[in-house]
Amino acid sequence: MKRIFAMLALAGAVAFGAPAWAEEKAAEAAPVAAAAVVDAAAAPAAPAAMEAAPAAEAAAAEAPAVEATVNKGDVSWIMTSTLLVLFMALPGLALFYGGLVRSKNMLSVLMQVMVVFSLISVLWVAYGYSLAFTEGSPYIGSLSKLFLSGVTKDTLADTFTPESKLPEYAFIAFQCTFAGITCALIVGSFAERMKFSAVLLFSVIWFTLCYLPIAHMVWGPGGMLLGDGALDFAGGTVVHINAGVAGLVGAYMVGKRIGYGRESMAPHSLTLTMVGASMLWVGWFGFNAGSNLEATSGAALAFINTLIATAAAVLAWTIGEAVFKGKPSMLGAASGAVAGLVAITPACGTVGPMGAIVIGFLAGLVCLWGVSGLKKLLGADDSLDVFGVHGVGGILGAILTGVFSAPSLGGTGAEDFSIAHQVWVQTYSVLITIGWSAVVAFIAYKIADIVIGLRVPEDEEREGLDLTAHGETAYHH
Repeated sequence: MKRIFAMLALAGAVAFGAPAWAEEKAAEAAPVAAAAVVDAAAAPAAPAAMEAAPAAEAAAAEAPAVEATVNKGDVSWIMTSTLLVLFMALPGLALFYGGLVRSKNMLSVLMQVMVVFSLISVLWVAYGYSLAFTEGSPYIGSLSKLFLSGVTKDTLADTFTPESKLPEYAFIAFQCTFAGITCALIVGSFAERMKFSAVLLFSVIWFTLCYLPIAHMVWGPGGMLLGDGALDFAGGTVVHINAGVAGLVGAYMVGKRIGYGRESMAPHSLTLTMVGASMLWVGWFGFNAGSNLEATSGAALAFINTLIATAAAVLAWTIGEAVFKGKPSMLGAASGAVAGLVAITPACGTVGPMGAIVIGFLAGLVCLWGVSGLKKLLGADDSLDVFGVHGVGGILGAILTGVFSAPSLGGTGAEDFSIAHQVWVQTYSVLITIGWSAVVAFIAYKIADIVIGLRVPEDEEREGLDLTAHGETAYHH
């Protein structure tokens, strides 16, 4: 518990101190900016500028207005990407997690992933989309589109190109899958011991108070981190760090599994785990390349980066296991694939292919340490290594995005791109996400514990959650 309170104290200071710091800096800068505007207005216009003004006005009058269009290729790609992200969660994530638990808990994990994803999908269209993607404050949107009010088949959503739009329904569905899989990721940290009803209550609270604000700050109109210039192409902070930190807090608060460290808790089916990891890799192309929102060269860049970064991470994890553990494992290769996918997520649209390989290779090695050395240091029973892979990989990828987005390293940054500045912005966004997620997760788990109770009784845990929670078994012997 001391670890939890120490982490929460740091988290609270970061989550709530940083926005105040940002507001103070903005307040200090405001008078300077205002003075600059006044000085500029008072200064006499240069002769050249005065001569050019009529010509510029005439050219502007003759230029045709930009007309918003909907490209059928973009629509097809975003809808295909939505299906791919759904495929990541169901069955990809479910099978990946299911294979890692003991056979007596196989169905409970499948059930948690499927029902949490479904629950969040309904909440997303009820109020989640409105709070994440409408104008509001720098921290959260508004309720102007509550229950999709005002959204029709003819309303449009923005892309990264002013003249290109998407049907708003397609954009809503795409972002819905992101929210659903983020909450489903967390269940791996407390697998095999948490009450099903408590999982659902926690998911509702955490989604509302954590996922939606972070999504708005990073991606929403007027979001604080978006305005600060944070780069997160497809969800390093919003999805992976967010879920990883919530999972770690849950591992502490739910407690260790009975027999942890004394009894064998080996995965019951690495075959299913490998199949699930492969499905995640396939579905992740929709996750990353789909985040380009248009079927353009930007999607192609994210596509190839997703392919090769993952391959590099598989190789790195395999090499690391061979060197440090004596034998490379199938579980390691599958975990390496997920680590590479996680790390390249925030960077996939702004780094070059060689930068993607470096990010992937480093992710394989660092996340191998995350599920071994770091896990021992933390002392938490993070059942399926949600923090060790998603949290650690997301942090690494988010920070390295600030390095390899530089044009000198093959990235797509502007000519005046500053690695030092961008790394600071990336680090700042990571700290905000860690702090916010940790505090909200603690509150959400505590509420679930008070209302329902987090953990199943000892006899039910020993018998397995498949039978005790759902009255079924995955396998009949």
